[in-house]
Amino acid sequence: MAAELGCRMGQVEQMIRYAYWNSGCSGIVIGVSGGVDSALAAAFCCRAIGSDKVHGLSLPTSVSNPQDVRDAQELCAMLGMEHRVISIDPMLAAFATLPGFVESLYLLGNLMARIRMTVLYYHANRDHRLVCGTSNRSECMLGYCTKYGDNAADFQPIIHLYKTEVYEMAKEMKIPTPIIEKTPSAGLWAGQSDEGEIGLSYAEIDTALKNLEGNGWKAGSPVEEKVLARAQKNAHKRLPAPSLLSVP
Repeated sequence: MAAELGCRMGQVEQMIRYAYWNSGCSGIVIGVSGGVDSALAAAFCCRAIGSDKVHGLSLPTSVSNPQDVRDAQELCAMLGMEHRVISIDPMLAAFATLPGFVESLYLLGNLMARIRMTVLYYHANRDHRLVCGTSNRSECMLGYCTKYGDNAADFQPIIHLYKTEVYEMAKEMKIPTPIIEKTPSAGLWAGQSDEGEIGLSYAEIDTALKNLEGNGWKAGSPVEEKVLARAQKNAHKRLPAPSLLSVP
């Protein structure tokens, strides 16, 4: 089992190296939130191309948990990678001046995700780097992400991993325990949690997804029905934008 896990981890590192070398870029930039997904992705990047070529950005707002920033700082120090904290509150405030601006948790959450990705790509463009994605398979399949926000990236090292597999690899990679054990949250508002918003635990989600994929996407339980309905509703987030363009 350990050998299989090591092989799978090696495949991730090889993919990152290939994406990096093939791009001709000088490094990688990654949003480091203080959560387990970005921590694992950052660790893979450091192992693949060297921590001196990986730049981590934490992009909090006034509603972010300060402990998340501290955890991100400690992680980057442990990995030996560069780290910077940039508040996106001034950028959010600028959007609030738009005519007809409406403030809601849903609209602000999506706006935060897209602002963060814009900041990451600004630094990537400025410094000739690639943007590393931090999406996992569970959230990708459910569409639990913001289109052109946190699901945008130049490469996605852990998007093939279920959330439960992310935890498994994070432990193997010696990611700090406080990061692994904290309640998963996108930090979009005070007290927000991923599982609370989705209405299911990641263990339930992953079991349902595996059963659905193995059964031709036919639900066999109420949980599977809920997961399937959400996956179907958000399928557009996994697909390219509809067009009449034909690419040879």
